[in-house]
Amino acid sequence: AYAESLALPWGLQFKAGQFLTSFGRTNPTHPHSWSFTDQPLMIGKFFGSEGNRGLGVQAAWLTPLPWFTELKLSATDAAGDCCARSWLGGQDLAVRSPSDLLYTSSLKSFVPLDDDWSVMWGLSAQAGPNASGLGNRSEVLGGDLYVRYRPANDPQRRALSLHAEHAVRARQWPGRALVDHAGFAQLVGSFALRWEAGWRTDWSTGLADDPLDATWTGARLRHAAQVTFYPSHFSRLRAQVSVDRPSWLPEPIYGATLALETLIGAHGAHNF
Repeated sequence: AYAESLALPWGLQFKAGQFLTSFGRTNPTHPHSWSFTDQPLMIGKFFGSEGNRGLGVQAAWLTPLPWFTELKLSATDAAGDCCARSWLGGQDLAVRSPSDLLYTSSLKSFVPLDDDWSVMWGLSAQAGPNASGLGNRSEVLGGDLYVRYRPANDPQRRALSLHAEHAVRARQWPGRALVDHAGFAQLVGSFALRWEAGWRTDWSTGLADDPLDATWTGARLRHAAQVTFYPSHFSRLRAQVSVDRPSWLPEPIYGATLALETLIGAHGAHNF
């Protein structure tokens, strides 16, 4: 739960409470708005099973530029196994100074190229304490890109979108400097009025003797494909298959998911 201002002057907005941080494009969203049934590897590896969130405050500024450009800065709790793996994780230590908080900054910019094409890109950064010792820190830097083609006059509402994110994580650890990478790219198309299909590829590196992921010792590559049918504007049925290839396992991991989602109540506006 959080409170958010609605009508402050000078393009400002403030938020306070428990919320998902604005790192990248996927992390601030909930599963019902995802194009796939599971979260990208990058989110779980760097942040946790529920993405990065915490109790804190956030300030946002909508710049006066002629296209949409927004800056955000937040300070949140750096603890939580579910949502702060790269920082304090499950060690819920006391907050004694501002340096004990997790800080997130992001820049988002949207450019409509014409009536059919539009682009949104972003840069994000996070910094906070980790649980390896007094004064040790972790940082994550990332970029995201979203390109969408949707013919404005198509009665079938067909569309095609490309969404990609990549992040680099650096952690101070006693006697070591740990650096790893992760990201994903997905292509999703609406090819008929009630049908959608998509492909996603996840990738990541691994580290030997990583204190957070002891078995994640090398590169990992995962592919997933989904087909979605919308029985109505208030429900969707999605089938997804995947093949996961961790380099430290002799055989790949195969998966299949069938998901049904329904909406009860007023239908909210779609985010871009």
